[in-house]
Amino acid sequence: MFKNFWYAVEFSTDLEVGKPKKVKILGQQLVLYRKNSDHSVVAMSDLCVHRGAALSGGTIKDDCIVCPYHGWEYDPDGVVQKIPAQPDKGIPRKARIDSYPTQEKYMFIWVYMGDLPEEERPPIPDWSDIDDTETYRAVTGSFLWKSNYERILENGIDVAHTPFVHGGVFGNPEKPEVPDFVMEDSDWHCKISIELNPPRSKGIWGMINPNRQKLTERPPVPVSTTWFMPNMILLDVGTPMGAMKIFDVNIPIDEETTLVKFVALRSFFKGKWADRDARRRVFKVLYEDQAIVDHVRPELLPFDLSAELHIKSDQNAVKYRRRRQELIEAGWGVEGNTIVGEGGARVEARVIPSPTRKAVPELASAWNFKEVRSREILDARGEASPPRVEHRLVLHDDLHDDSAPEADAIGDIAGDEITTTYVTTSNKEDNA
Repeated sequence: MFKNFWYAVEFSTDLEVGKPKKVKILGQQLVLYRKNSDHSVVAMSDLCVHRGAALSGGTIKDDCIVCPYHGWEYDPDGVVQKIPAQPDKGIPRKARIDSYPTQEKYMFIWVYMGDLPEEERPPIPDWSDIDDTETYRAVTGSFLWKSNYERILENGIDVAHTPFVHGGVFGNPEKPEVPDFVMEDSDWHCKISIELNPPRSKGIWGMINPNRQKLTERPPVPVSTTWFMPNMILLDVGTPMGAMKIFDVNIPIDEETTLVKFVALRSFFKGKWADRDARRRVFKVLYEDQAIVDHVRPELLPFDLSAELHIKSDQNAVKYRRRRQELIEAGWGVEGNTIVGEGGARVEARVIPSPTRKAVPELASAWNFKEVRSREILDARGEASPPRVEHRLVLHDDLHDDSAPEADAIGDIAGDEITTTYVTTSNKEDNA
């Protein structure tokens, strides 16, 4: 799992004024609330610095959140403004918790989970189609998985599985071949565009568009799948009736649990009467995928690219894994931010440093929750993780096929397999 990204953590409409809400992401509990003054969103650690109570169980007073245990009042920056038990004494310098930047865009509340300055943060992807209510009708939903978010993301961008897992829904079991596709990418996303032969339409869609041709003779439709680092997907399908787009955030609650929230757009059947059917179709696909992904082993993506076999149709996933490895090497994994208790106490919580820690150096010693101290405790217990073996990809110029447009994206291709050579180096970063 990675820090230093904007994460969509909740639908904007699901956070009401005056009602704090607990969310969990990257193994850390957060509290969200809206300020009374302007209804803007505040996100901070859901952990009172005094006795560890959950602030999400508290109340909102002006723009502050009040701890339900001893009434401590925290302002939107995470700084304690009032301690009722000693109103006439100064407030300790350590009476503060991490508060994180927030935005509301594209129907979601986004929280920046990291400490990079604003100009260095990866962007929120352009999902402005969600705001185009004249062209599209939207339905939303949530779906809880007992699977790792990266396995779910790879499933979502994999076009080769649709004839077998979703045959009859949007996969054509009589045309499982994956034709050549076009790829475009950046540091933060990768999109493939392809034409696929869909199955025969059913239900309401089938009544309007009967498609009586044999499955092998159905005209192809344009499809694109896009991943956005570290946990987002866009599926764009040009159906015979119009455009269908599914924007999907795979929220990593922890390494084994993922909450998916989606916005599904359609440019056809834009009446409210079709919402139930549109939502049902998305959930049908999610249940079909869940039956497979929940049983994939290993549960986490392997650290080594060579640990699983890749073929040409896996290029998008391979691109994701390579970018993921670069971020691990850059130290963007969250494992170093776990707070460990003293003595016989075990792991207590994960607290990812907020921008204030880096922006105000003179406060460096003010934080009560410091991951550096936790590493010292682990070292004393002899529980420090051993140095990690890192595998760096090296491409052979004599094998590289410059005539193949996909070669730059995934490395050397021999036949249908990706062939790689690795150099072993030392790396202390944990797998994300």
